[in-house]
Amino acid sequence: MTPKIMIILGSASDIAIAEKSMDILDKLEIPYSLKIASAHRTPNLVREIVKQGTDAGIEVFIGIAGLAAHLPGSIAAYTPRPVIGVPVDVKTGGVDALESIVQMPYPSPIATVGIDRGDNAAILAAQFIGIHDEEVHKRVIALRKEYALKVKQSNEDVVQKIDRPFLENDFLRIKNLKINDIKIDEEVTKKCKNKDAEVVIIVGRQTDVGTAKKLGIILERLKISYDTKVVCPIRSTNKFTNYVKSMKNAKIFIGISSNSSQVTGGIVGLTARPVIGVPCTNENGDDYMLTTVSMPPGVPVATVGINNGKNAAVLAAEILSISNPQIVELLEKLKDKKINL
Repeated sequence: MTPKIMIILGSASDIAIAEKSMDILDKLEIPYSLKIASAHRTPNLVREIVKQGTDAGIEVFIGIAGLAAHLPGSIAAYTPRPVIGVPVDVKTGGVDALESIVQMPYPSPIATVGIDRGDNAAILAAQFIGIHDEEVHKRVIALRKEYALKVKQSNEDVVQKIDRPFLENDFLRIKNLKINDIKIDEEVTKKCKNKDAEVVIIVGRQTDVGTAKKLGIILERLKISYDTKVVCPIRSTNKFTNYVKSMKNAKIFIGISSNSSQVTGGIVGLTARPVIGVPCTNENGDDYMLTTVSMPPGVPVATVGINNGKNAAVLAAEILSISNPQIVELLEKLKDKKINL
């Protein structure tokens, strides 16, 4: 059987992070391959396993590396398939590895997850594959429900066991609380310019619209349908929720935001489809890369570089290319600089 995912470690010392990925992939019943190859010490080995793996049918690559962490970028140089990067905490809390992985030049994005988050890398890979495989998508949904149940159960396992004189444990007790379904406002759906879009772009602030426009230009040239909405999940909660829920045919969501990066966090809570995050700088020059990428277990965000909407578009194309040879052809020409997008 040809595996769907290849996990590549830059060093055997990163095996504990890879085990987090393997635990998830075993649970989701997705076949995978595990290799150790260094971008600096064995560059020829990296090239060959990536090129031959792509030709053999690998759909997603996961690169796990610490320190300078050039491995995910090296993988991306040899494949049109999506590459997920997992930075490892070896020095400086793993921030050095994170910066090395996420800040990739156009047109070579890395779908970066949080430091040491091998589990989220596997979930993200499954979400990519789930776009093209309904059974995998269903298993991802079931896994997300397990994560949600664990949070709810902690109220019984932790909170209910706390005994304090003024703590009212039975007030709105979670296990008895009714959770109402979100109802879609059909008026919101009617206002969507392209409700059947494959890619949905959500912008949190008007100041970030320029990044969205660059992203849209690339998607148009790659012949990928998209819809764009400017809406903040904090200031317009109902509109935000209704819009995400109304885009039922979307395969990928892209959140563009500065100031706390609440857009991507809001999206992942509402959909099991993959979410790409584009952190932006605000008017003070502050960037929001860390608040985009550092997601808890179960809800990954595929983060690209700061203000790099163009790389988000390429990443979306790579994900969709898994079952679309025409997009693969365009991506290969783009990366070989035979066409200029």
